[in-house]
Amino acid sequence: MPETLPLFPLGTVLLPGATLPLHVFEPRYRQLTVDLVTGTVPDREFGVVAAREGWAPDEDGIAGLHTVGCTALLRDARRLPDGRYDLVTEGSRRFRLLDLDADSKPYLMASVEPLPDEPADDAAVGELIRILSTAARAAHRRYCAAAWKAGEWSEPEPDVEPGKLPHVLASDCLLPVGDRQRLLELTSPVDRLRLVRVLLAREASLLSQLRAIPAPITTYAVDHSVN
Repeated sequence: MPETLPLFPLGTVLLPGATLPLHVFEPRYRQLTVDLVTGTVPDREFGVVAAREGWAPDEDGIAGLHTVGCTALLRDARRLPDGRYDLVTEGSRRFRLLDLDADSKPYLMASVEPLPDEPADDAAVGELIRILSTAARAAHRRYCAAAWKAGEWSEPEPDVEPGKLPHVLASDCLLPVGDRQRLLELTSPVDRLRLVRVLLAREASLLSQLRAIPAPITTYAVDHSVN
């Protein structure tokens, strides 16, 4: 059944189970933060959707947004002296965007419907998920090892339930927005695990290749003349 949520379009993708810090400076999203903290918006929950590259939601409306997003739970809000806010949010549940309302509130409101996973109760599917979860964790460890060696920072491997595992592993890595959006839109737990394993293996390989490229040699012209 459709529901109404405040909407916060961003240039990134929030994934279920992942943490997303936000720095809020626009007046309309400051008001959203106040409404979340005071309970005007129930359950301290709002929707996050990724804006399409080259599009502006304020000008292009719903056409400027991806149609699948994720709700964000407000975990912490810190007001800064100038009225801005630093927020800590956590991805909760996926939704499909149905319609936008730009008039009833200072910030965007959206009509959305939940986007649950496909059932995966079959014993054979459960065993496949277990195998793929192990493979995805191994791909994440390889990515982390390559990231550390390449000088990139990476979190330790998270300990989460299989349903949220692909999303949390992906959020920990420097995946492009398009890849994150593909993961968010998948409703099959098996397909999601397969995709995150492939993506992390690809990124680990790219990081290893970067390490293999020798650093450029910089030469300097030195004036040896004596005055």
